[in-house]
Amino acid sequence: MSGRAQLMWDEAVTGYDFGPGHPMDPVRLALTRKLVDAFGLDREVDVVAARAAGESTLRLVHRQDYIGAVKAASADPGAADQSYGLGTMDDPAFAGMHEVSSLIAGQSVGAAEAVWRGEALHAVNFAGGLHHAMPGGASGFCIYNDASLAIARLLELGAERVAYVDVDVHHGDGVQAAFWEDPRVLTISLHEHPRTLFPQTGWPEETGADTAEGSAVNVALPAGTGDAGWLRAFHAVVPELIADFRPQVLVTQHGADTHFEDPLAHLAVSLDAQRAVQVACHDLAHEYADGRWVALGGGGYAVVDVVPRSWTHLVAIAAGRPVEPEAMIPEAWRQDVFARTRQLAPARMTDGRWPVSWSGWEEGYDPADRLDQAVLAARRAVFPLRGLLA
Repeated sequence: MSGRAQLMWDEAVTGYDFGPGHPMDPVRLALTRKLVDAFGLDREVDVVAARAAGESTLRLVHRQDYIGAVKAASADPGAADQSYGLGTMDDPAFAGMHEVSSLIAGQSVGAAEAVWRGEALHAVNFAGGLHHAMPGGASGFCIYNDASLAIARLLELGAERVAYVDVDVHHGDGVQAAFWEDPRVLTISLHEHPRTLFPQTGWPEETGADTAEGSAVNVALPAGTGDAGWLRAFHAVVPELIADFRPQVLVTQHGADTHFEDPLAHLAVSLDAQRAVQVACHDLAHEYADGRWVALGGGGYAVVDVVPRSWTHLVAIAAGRPVEPEAMIPEAWRQDVFARTRQLAPARMTDGRWPVSWSGWEEGYDPADRLDQAVLAARRAVFPLRGLLA
């Protein structure tokens, strides 16, 4: 197995563009790629452009009629069929939509193949993590569900246990739906509570179909949760489940929209806590999955201040060359940011909260605390189904 990580990248992924004023601004991808290069990380990974996912691959998750609707909308955006979620405010149709969505999906599928076949220990596709797309419809800025397609490809290649951990601020509903009946896939999502945020799913009681009870895990966090609570919840739920499931591959989604500056959600997590969870996921892959780790991007709408820094940390961790939080950001990148966006770029790779700290679940919990109530609800819903103590 190669010790080098792969960074999946094709410049054409920046064509995933819903138009001016849409929160999913592709500049976030371009700026991330530039920051990765500014730190010299492109020399520490193998940069690979995988092929776009073909129709047979897309059909591992998506219905044929939906793929046809995406192709039709891609060719004629004005005729998009809104019954498939296309041509809506969240998911406007645009020319070439099928091609670029397939390309992003292909990067995640390629990442999964490389990790499974031992061509890379870790693989990152920060353009991916489009976790809301359903088998038969677009949703939440997502056309094709690259995370689900990567997992489905791993199963096709012979994987018997794949764990998916999603720390985007929004529930990983599309991935949960794709594997709701499949006990070979453990999906864990930590997200803002469905009472206060799209897609209004991800309740702790959602634990999988009768054929796969305990294979879906949902930690619904109260609005306003900050670093200590977010990390406490992650460590109170994820490691124990991963240790029990012992996946052959760990797939993780690192939406940066948990950040306190994100305009579309209500958590209060720092870049430093996001980095801490990235490190934790890397360590879990090594401890329980022989190091096999596929890491994806996701949401994140503070496109200058947060997303590039968060995902550059992710690439650096996967490369085995972590960037220190206190590191100064190269001036050339900051100048490029201003030239592109007329925004002032951050100066360091930290929000000033490193090292982050939290109290472990084993130290006891407070039944009156809303964060602890959320953790306990998740543990009580799933842990007994998996033979674990809640």
